[in-house]
Amino acid sequence: MLGWLLAPMDPGVAHDVGGMLSWHARVMVLAWGVLVPWGIFVARYFKVLPGQDWPRKLDNHVWWNTHRICQYTACALMLAGLWLILSAGPVTTRPGPHALIGWAALALALVQIAGGILRGSKGGPTDPAADGTLHGDHYDMTPRRLVFEYVHKSAGYVALLFAVAAILTGLWQANAPNWMWLCLVLWWGALLVASVILQNRGMAVDTYQAIWGPDPRLPGNQRKPIGVGVSRRGEGSDIQGSS
Repeated sequence: MLGWLLAPMDPGVAHDVGGMLSWHARVMVLAWGVLVPWGIFVARYFKVLPGQDWPRKLDNHVWWNTHRICQYTACALMLAGLWLILSAGPVTTRPGPHALIGWAALALALVQIAGGILRGSKGGPTDPAADGTLHGDHYDMTPRRLVFEYVHKSAGYVALLFAVAAILTGLWQANAPNWMWLCLVLWWGALLVASVILQNRGMAVDTYQAIWGPDPRLPGNQRKPIGVGVSRRGEGSDIQGSS
């Protein structure tokens, strides 16, 4: 078993890609294979924490801080990985779709960064406008915020799919040892199983409601939640209950 784990994916070809390509793979796997999916997972299922006294206690920042730390760190690692591969010179490993998929993931990451910068103001009681009112792009769910949410969520999940494909094709192109893809598949599988469990428990809570509560008079609560499988709760409901 140990011999198989240490052996390359194609045992008939040596695994020898050099230092620059090896570090390119390491930082990209850490960014796209670990940090990005973890940041998405926490943002989707922990907007309301287990045990949080919701809706009396609103706007927990654990998910937000985790999400942005993971994604910003992933972007920095992505740039480092891009520099490593461009500095490595001509690639001598077997050709494949890895580069094309990788560039597509990179383009979607840039869309996410631009969207985050242009998403507009927050508003609401914790971040009122300069004139003292509660107005803000997020609080009022302006067209600018709506575009951001639809693009950010859809592009994020598509980028994640591209990232998985880029990692797997990259491992194959580099003829990586079997333990590498096996560890990644186990990690992704664990996140997938946890996602199914938390989704069934109703933990994918609407961002607007998690921040400002269930009052139906609030602008954002007068619209349907944005995102597939995103739930909305009524006053006094148990966020840990079954869906």
